[in-house]
Amino acid sequence: MTPSGRPNPQPHARTLRAPASIEGRGLFTAATAAVTIRPARAGEGISFRRGEQRVPAHIDALSDDPIHPAFAALPPRCTILRSPGEPGAPIATVEHLLAAIAGLGVTDAIIEIDAPEVPIDDGSAAAFVDAILAAGLVDLDAPADPLRVERELRVESGDASVTISPADAPEYIYDLDYGAASPIAAASVRWSGDPDAFATQIAPARTFCLQQEAEAMTAMGLFKDLSPRDMLVIGADGPIDNDYRFEDEPARHKLLDLVGDLALVGRPLIARVHAVRAGHALNHAAARAILDSLA
Repeated sequence: MTPSGRPNPQPHARTLRAPASIEGRGLFTAATAAVTIRPARAGEGISFRRGEQRVPAHIDALSDDPIHPAFAALPPRCTILRSPGEPGAPIATVEHLLAAIAGLGVTDAIIEIDAPEVPIDDGSAAAFVDAILAAGLVDLDAPADPLRVERELRVESGDASVTISPADAPEYIYDLDYGAASPIAAASVRWSGDPDAFATQIAPARTFCLQQEAEAMTAMGLFKDLSPRDMLVIGADGPIDNDYRFEDEPARHKLLDLVGDLALVGRPLIARVHAVRAGHALNHAAARAILDSLA
């Protein structure tokens, strides 16, 4: 089953035809989690439900709590949400699931989860996309209500930046360049809002880390049940015990993260987004800048 093929922004809000379920372990917590994405009414938006707690997929719900004590003084390694203004457990590593939802043009859904972290699966968004497409998509009898930026916005940190410009249709561009000494080749990738292109060209791209990063995190007690065969670990000569799915897979995954993080604006985004070496922290700052520009 494939999406409708209609590029975003679609004229109608969209939800799932039936519930879609995924199970697996979290990357940082190793906790087993069951996730069910349920249909929602037009105007409900995207939200998470964990027990009695309901957490909107919105930048106002972003949590600064580190996913692991080792990351307390480091930039965020994932996107974590917590119900704003209320005590409650965080819901971590939501970016790949939110990217799948946004990439397929889903505007309204309730995501039930029974653990502190969304399953990582193979580090991509493919499992979420496959589950949603198997459940089916349905257009709702309501407009999609996209968010359009009216002027150019820019957030930056060092040599990383995200620039958001007015546009008639969504366009996401990610430039990855870690320098000539990096084992990861420089690349530039783009996505123009088409659900089919997202499902086949962006969603399968996996999260990655360098060999020395993986070894350092393993020494801190993380990833005990994972090996380079399970996740994309890049050494001096390329992936270790693994192969790239795309020649530019790291850049595609960074674009995937960008789509998921910017979904925290809470509405389909119509803009040209150009990110250069950006990570989660800068993506979050970009989402805030977009909403601040509407005030």
